[in-house]
Amino acid sequence: MIKGQTAFITGAGSGLGAALARRFVSEGANVALVDLDQQRAHAVADELDSDKVLALGVDVRSSQDLYAAVDATMAKFGQIDTVIPNAGIWDYNRSITRHSGEELSEIFDEIFSINVKGYLLTVEATWRRLIHSRGSIIMTLSNASFYSAGGGPVYTASKFADRGLVMQFAYELAPKVRVNGVAVGGMRTDLRGPKTIGLDSRSFADSLDRWGSSNPFIPLHDISTDPATFTGPYVMLASPKEAGNITGTIIHADGGISARGFRTAAGGDEL
Repeated sequence: MIKGQTAFITGAGSGLGAALARRFVSEGANVALVDLDQQRAHAVADELDSDKVLALGVDVRSSQDLYAAVDATMAKFGQIDTVIPNAGIWDYNRSITRHSGEELSEIFDEIFSINVKGYLLTVEATWRRLIHSRGSIIMTLSNASFYSAGGGPVYTASKFADRGLVMQFAYELAPKVRVNGVAVGGMRTDLRGPKTIGLDSRSFADSLDRWGSSNPFIPLHDISTDPATFTGPYVMLASPKEAGNITGTIIHADGGISARGFRTAAGGDEL
């Protein structure tokens, strides 16, 4: 479906981004692995066919970094067909009741600069190439793009903003570029938190250990396992043959949260 394409994936050095890189290469695509930590991107690239991958160290908050990465990708592969803005951080469900205004301001600036500005700048750096290739953008969203309790107020706001970007870009770039999203649920990855409150050394996978290999708060309990199981919708959306008439659509891959929601009835019972 995507053989011969070139995918530009941010946050590709770990977790879902790395799983997407592996899946796209296995489907015959070339992949630019874009990650803040270039060594981490190289570690993933070393698992794969060197002719089909390019590991790049990029801060998605930097337009200059992103333009350099696009140039490097074009120099190696000659095209960009699919762009997957995926790099992000979580807020570990930090409620507004747990932080001062000053702390929340710092958390907001850090999360929005990566989760929202990073997506915005990634699209800005690549849309011209996608116009030429008649390609697509697939944004990694979250159950928190639609529902409460998937994060605290700052993370939730950032993911609602990303959902807005999907819709706006689908409008602005049609008919030449398709823009869609995949709203994933919590999975066992190395997702980190804001450095401003000392959560950059904490892995999201650690927060799932108390449930073992299952998550009782999600109808499909094993959603918190291998991120590779989330890659299918991206492959489908990247394919002009399979999804050529789909834009402005968000696929829910959240383990059934959209059918039931979370188990906790009230978030402020202890206030």
